Amino acid sequence: MLTYLADYENIFGPLRLFQYLTLRMVMAAATALIIGFLVAPKLFQFLRSLKASQSLRTAEEVGKLADLHAKKKDTPTMGGLMIYIAVTVSALLWTRPSIYLLVVLLVYTGLTIIGFLDDYLKVSKRNSKGLSGRWKLIGQVLVTIVALGLLLGSPSTHGEMSEFWTPFYKFPLMKEMPIWFAFIFFFLVMAGSSNAINLTDGVDGLAIGCTVTVAMAYGIMAYAAGNVIISNYLLISYVPGVGELAVVCSALGGGSLAFLWYNSHPAEVFMGDTGSLALGGLIGSIAFIVHQPLTLIVVGGIFVLEAASVILQVGSFKLRGKRIFRMAPLHHHFELLGWHESKVVIRFWIVSLIFAIAGLSTLKMR
Repeated sequence: MLTYLADYENIFGPLRLFQYLTLRMVMAAATALIIGFLVAPKLFQFLRSLKASQSLRTAEEVGKLADLHAKKKDTPTMGGLMIYIAVTVSALLWTRPSIYLLVVLLVYTGLTIIGFLDDYLKVSKRNSKGLSGRWKLIGQVLVTIVALGLLLGSPSTHGEMSEFWTPFYKFPLMKEMPIWFAFIFFFLVMAGSSNAINLTDGVDGLAIGCTVTVAMAYGIMAYAAGNVIISNYLLISYVPGVGELAVVCSALGGGSLAFLWYNSHPAEVFMGDTGSLALGGLIGSIAFIVHQPLTLIVVGGIFVLEAASVILQVGSFKLRGKRIFRMAPLHHHFELLGWHESKVVIRFWIVSLIFAIAGLSTLKMR
């Protein structure tokens, strides 16, 4: 919205600065950070007044972990609403309207609604079940259909969004993905990212801290993909107009930092599925649009490890009757090994940053 001020540079010269992507990235991060700090106190107070705290699993379900997390029982959830407000308002202020912006915000909004319904049911019914898996799946499928329909249905984006790119290869693996393949692939990237961040959100500050590093990495990727000179130099896909998603990533980074202020140990609020499902979908949709969906496996390495630990744990128990980890997801395994919660979080942040740098390095490996 504010980018249109650049059209009036003939009246006031400095207004031309609003056309520069780098400036708008910085301003988007700062705006989201400020909005987050402004919204948080009243929102969290409102959640506390509603007694919107998530029911924790019992000792019969998780054993010793229930004692370690006993003090969290009255912590309000649904804090993801703060991130949503900060990111969405900031993105709308600092980006030029485009179909790419519409799609990522539609995905973010749709999954925020699904996550909110899940959290609301958990709070109102005072159990940890929430929205059934079937309804979550239906919601994610509907979001995929609408988002992909917009991307492939628009003549201005159909060509680029039909291409299938992979890391380490300087040409698209497929110039025209079949619609059924594009649907399945988009769904897997979006839903996989959503569920992986949801699984990671189990200790104070872990998921949101790792989200910051992933947002930074994809902000750089979006900037590179939207710049014809940089994309040609790196031999990556050039997607006209996709640089605006770098502004969204910056807003995500700023909003996430604001939330981390309150979510750091001991957490004053949890993001809940309202935050984790939506953040995963937002990141997954951005990764798909900038033609770096498979790079998300590296950049979001912590999320992948967390999800993989659950899959391996369940598979091992069903096939062999034995567990690989003391508990899954992986962060709980280290907690039960005796690591303090803060040590688990900070060490996972470090590994997440390493994964993000490794993912960025793949841009030059063609």
